Amino acid sequence: MTVELVVTPKSIDHIYELINVGADSFVIGEEKYGLRLAGEFKREELKKAIEIIHQAGKKAYVSVNAIFHNEHIDDLVDYLHYLSTLNVDALIYGEPTIITILREENLDFKLQWDPHTLATNSFSCNYWGKRGAYRTCLSKELTIDEILEITGKSEYEIEVQVQGMLCMFQSVRKLVDNYFMYSGKEKYIEEYSNSKKLFLYSQDRNERYPIFEDSNGTHIMSANDICAIEELDRLIEAGVTAFKIEGVLKDEDYITEIVTIYRDAIDLYYEDKEAYEDEKQDFYNDIERIKPKYREVDLGFFYKKTMY
Repeated sequence: MTVELVVTPKSIDHIYELINVGADSFVIGEEKYGLRLAGEFKREELKKAIEIIHQAGKKAYVSVNAIFHNEHIDDLVDYLHYLSTLNVDALIYGEPTIITILREENLDFKLQWDPHTLATNSFSCNYWGKRGAYRTCLSKELTIDEILEITGKSEYEIEVQVQGMLCMFQSVRKLVDNYFMYSGKEKYIEEYSNSKKLFLYSQDRNERYPIFEDSNGTHIMSANDICAIEELDRLIEAGVTAFKIEGVLKDEDYITEIVTIYRDAIDLYYEDKEAYEDEKQDFYNDIERIKPKYREVDLGFFYKKTMY
């Protein structure tokens, strides 16, 4: 079995593009139920997206790993019942709320565990695996040695993010709106609160940290994108099941180009490992060539415990 290439589409049209360039599976959903989704898929769009994905023989995963408060539960129950009519390939959840609701409502889904920051050891992977999660998406603050050790000791599938932004901070508060409100700049709220071009700037480091604000609150993202295309062989050989390409705050064309490069790299690895070893620097150079202005790519936490 070859490693699975998991992508985060921005729209229905984008799904068609990503299918054409070799994506294997898609993470979709509504932002109020899933953390940091690249695209917003309301109910009818979600239904259409899943139909398109299945017609192509690919898999559709719906994210329900947001942070839920008591006032959200009734709406969440209704949403899960709706998803039960759509032939979803798996739900991506973050904490026990989802499992409890599924049990109480007698709903049956395949499950993947993605708590963003808590999947840091094999004991947790196996704990949730025994409770239905056939796959864990590992936290991003792990070195490659930790990833390889967890993968070797996990009894269930492991997913690793190999490309895209990392979240450094999250608050359920709308910090951008609050800033404008309390600084007497209310007129900027409508203009900037949903902007995808806001960032914090560190003059000392000359780095820009994008701000992603949605119904789940405010998310401060990393200054650089992780790019692990030169480490794919080590991850595959260790038994990692899936590679995720994160598309938050990226445009569709860029995501499509990135997926194309990773598809070529993965295919070459399986066709000719020596050729992949010779050409993986070229794949990295291709990503360097198309990266957005002001954003570098690096290996994230793979070889260091701290980044920022």
